[in-house]
Amino acid sequence: MAMPMDYNGMRTDEAAERQDDPSDYKRTCIDFIHDISGDYKAWVDYYKLPPDEDRRRRTQIDAVISRTCEWIAKIATSIKSIDVVMNDGIQKMAEATAGKPFQIGVFVNGMSGYAFAKPGMIDVVLKATGRPGCRTRLGYHFKDDRFRIESTCGAQLDESGLETGEFEMLSTNIQLDARTAAVRDVISFTITVVETRDGSEYDKRGVSTIVHVT
Repeated sequence: MAMPMDYNGMRTDEAAERQDDPSDYKRTCIDFIHDISGDYKAWVDYYKLPPDEDRRRRTQIDAVISRTCEWIAKIATSIKSIDVVMNDGIQKMAEATAGKPFQIGVFVNGMSGYAFAKPGMIDVVLKATGRPGCRTRLGYHFKDDRFRIESTCGAQLDESGLETGEFEMLSTNIQLDARTAAVRDVISFTITVVETRDGSEYDKRGVSTIVHVT
């Protein structure tokens, strides 16, 4: 199943500096989230899914719209943080549109999708289970980048000592280095899991999480 193309909405620092009023920019980005959601729902139309699955994906897209706009309005405090939240929402809409054919869970402090954490080394728990006859392993978001990450504080996911084998039930912890973070920073990251069958890639999906540093 084809996924919608990733929205490459990362603003440069220079572009961000040209926007003077975060309040006005919040309104612009909230409107954009609503507008672009129509493109993702059009992909759901294109897939001609069974009614239950069609409804599930639309419901998930609507939930992303609601939470993303809430975070833009209430949590983001700067142009950069608005961008991080907006791009996270776009990524989540793409994931909802593509569906979840196998089980993946990403948790920060027991929360999935939207989380809160203190500055420092943050424990990220990844769990995944493939469909019958399949296994799962940690994948790459892009060809040479294992993770997608964007933040207001230079946070990074620690790639040392990662569990990269194939498992019937994948359960591992990944460290998010947010030692340079301060209160009100936001961090968005995507972890990708590959489903394999007979040792070959069969499918893959990403799960995005956004963290508000408190």
